[in-house]
Amino acid sequence: MKLISWNVNGLRAVLKKNFTDFVLEHQPDFLCLQETKARPEQVELPLDLGGYKTYWNSAEKAGYSGTCIFAKTEPRDIRLGIGIDEHDKEGRVITLEYPDFFLVNVYTPNAQNELKRLSYRMSWDEAFRNYLKSLESEGKPVLLCGDLNVAHKEIDLARPKNNRKSAGFSDEERAGFTSLVEAGFVDTFRHFHPDATDAYSWWSYRGGARANNVGWRIDYWCVSELLTPKLQSADINADVPGSDHCPVTLKIDL
Repeated sequence: MKLISWNVNGLRAVLKKNFTDFVLEHQPDFLCLQETKARPEQVELPLDLGGYKTYWNSAEKAGYSGTCIFAKTEPRDIRLGIGIDEHDKEGRVITLEYPDFFLVNVYTPNAQNELKRLSYRMSWDEAFRNYLKSLESEGKPVLLCGDLNVAHKEIDLARPKNNRKSAGFSDEERAGFTSLVEAGFVDTFRHFHPDATDAYSWWSYRGGARANNVGWRIDYWCVSELLTPKLQSADINADVPGSDHCPVTLKIDL
């Protein structure tokens, strides 16, 4: 099974670029998108993508946030949000339930400049982690993907010393990801590439950051620990343009 996650930074925008060609070339079983910035009625998908069903969670605020999953297999159940009103207005989470697993697509809130939204971000991290554990308590493992808006360790961004107190690399956010790992979720890229450097999934539009690979690894596939033996590969598709993020891919025997 091949699964791809991609923060497209506007689905309508990326559809005018390389999106369709990318999907047709890779043919993932699941394609999880973040920051779609659209409602389904605002998006006209190419007929070439008719092999997929789409599942949307759009923000109340127009043109903001939002998530979507393209799936070749119809789920048993669809859940939007995490069941907490405070956290469910921005279209940040979609969960698809299948007989043997839950697939969770998330666009984690950014702590913003000068960490203005850090306290909210940390309450989100705890609530979201509890949500994932509640899914596991239903007797199925979880495949989690998305833009988690955090570079976990210094190896996960090009300039850690300059960004120690920046959104996405604060001590608090990094500790939040550590708590996710300690709760039993495997960072699949680091499982396969524990020492890989210069492996990033997001680059600022400023200062030629992408051309110079001055980036951050903030897009992830994480899985419940019991799925570890079924993992086949996890990769970053850094050569794919179209957004300030690139896709990340997971292959797993399910």
